[in-house]
Amino acid sequence: MIRIAVIDDQTLVRQGIVSLLSLAADLTVVAQAANGAGIVELIQQHQVDVVLMDIQMPQVSGIDALHLLNQAQSKVPVIILTTFDDNDRVLQAMQAGARGYLLKDVALELLVDAIHTVHRGGSLLQPAITDKILASFLQRKTDEPSAEDQHAEALSGKELEILRLLATGFSNREIAAAVFKSEGTVKNQVSAILAKLGVRDRTKAVLKAIDLGLLG
Repeated sequence: MIRIAVIDDQTLVRQGIVSLLSLAADLTVVAQAANGAGIVELIQQHQVDVVLMDIQMPQVSGIDALHLLNQAQSKVPVIILTTFDDNDRVLQAMQAGARGYLLKDVALELLVDAIHTVHRGGSLLQPAITDKILASFLQRKTDEPSAEDQHAEALSGKELEILRLLATGFSNREIAAAVFKSEGTVKNQVSAILAKLGVRDRTKAVLKAIDLGLLG
């Protein structure tokens, strides 16, 4: 059973999400909150596995809450849910460590799949949203990479190919089919890409690759 926390300042929206998730047999909502204040304690107290959280909230926003989780070195994955298809906020949330981003009108099946994906350690990179994030990030690129970026280890041609597929939102299984490799081989190559770029997840790998000009 995957234990979920739902954080949203709109009571009706929050209750609607909770009711929707009650239809999934292997998910249970164990905690609710109206903003990100106390998110670290909430996760620890209720042994939360995955957080669903709004971006825009009073007092402590979703992005602020992500920073609190980073400071606490929390490994609990966060999916951002919002009514705003806002490139700037999406980018900020991804940079702050969100593992997924969905609009609140998402279908139950997609929401459940997203929860399972991040719970397994993956990231939710929907192609339509990813395109907007990448376009926005490209506009923010600086002329000179930071010292940290300059020390990123070079990627092979095959790794760059896999990285481009990651940027389009492909899963390991879909990448394996595209490059005619086993899913296990692709998983190992993705891990190698993360290590070379010095990042912990697929989302940050794509963002850093864009910053380095690898996908531009």
